[in-house]
Amino acid sequence: MKYTLEELLAVEISRHIKDGEMGFVGVGTGGEAFIRAVGIPAVASRLAQLCHAPNYTIMFGPILDPVLDAESIPETNFEPDLIRWPCRSQITVEEALCIFKRGKMGIGFASGAQIDAYGNMNIVCVGEYKNPKVRLPGPLAQPDHAAHAKRVFAIQKHDCRTLVEKVDYISATGNQNREGLAGGGIAFVFTDLAVMDFNPDTDRMRLRSIHPGKTLKQIIENTGFELEIPEKVPFTQPSDDRDLELIRTRIDPSKKWLNAEITKEPATLEKNV
Repeated sequence: MKYTLEELLAVEISRHIKDGEMGFVGVGTGGEAFIRAVGIPAVASRLAQLCHAPNYTIMFGPILDPVLDAESIPETNFEPDLIRWPCRSQITVEEALCIFKRGKMGIGFASGAQIDAYGNMNIVCVGEYKNPKVRLPGPLAQPDHAAHAKRVFAIQKHDCRTLVEKVDYISATGNQNREGLAGGGIAFVFTDLAVMDFNPDTDRMRLRSIHPGKTLKQIIENTGFELEIPEKVPFTQPSDDRDLELIRTRIDPSKKWLNAEITKEPATLEKNV
């Protein structure tokens, strides 16, 4: 069965979700950014619940354990629709972030304009902070993800503007100089070309798998720093028919998550079959 890039990423991410842990997804973005930061994590989370992690709990901002089947997904990510989303409970933002500080958050899903070789991320500005070329949304909950979550999963565009030698502003601390931080740091980086993890001996980003149809040459040319490359790198395991059927019939048949229909903005992620 053919699959899209978004489906490939959702299925791959779902494989790394553990039963009994909690994940956190933000809601304040749109378009292509929405697919990476919200849509793919949402589909991966529900797929994991249905396949191997029934006791995995997801939070969308202050919305705790919402119903993720297609008929319950809100029409938009604006407050009037979100507050009617069937869920276990809705809590304050302060209480939501307190869950991070208490060490209860297993996965923080993140995405940003820049990420460097050590996993430092940036969603504040491009260029000099006081006179930026681009002003971005601001740190939101990224500092809490990086400082306190047991693992952070970053979902990124793979090009030299995004995977950079040095981020212009650190909104999420990477895997270097983590003294005093209780969380585990950045565990994986999922992109449109590959999956990366981090070498525990050097804290640097390391190639873990290459997506089907992509090449090592493409990955090297589109990475703005020297990526650690093992001698043998497998291909990312393709999505199987069972996973695709669940995504297309039960989780996201209207493409609210994976085509950004929930934000009513056009999505431009490349399709891969």
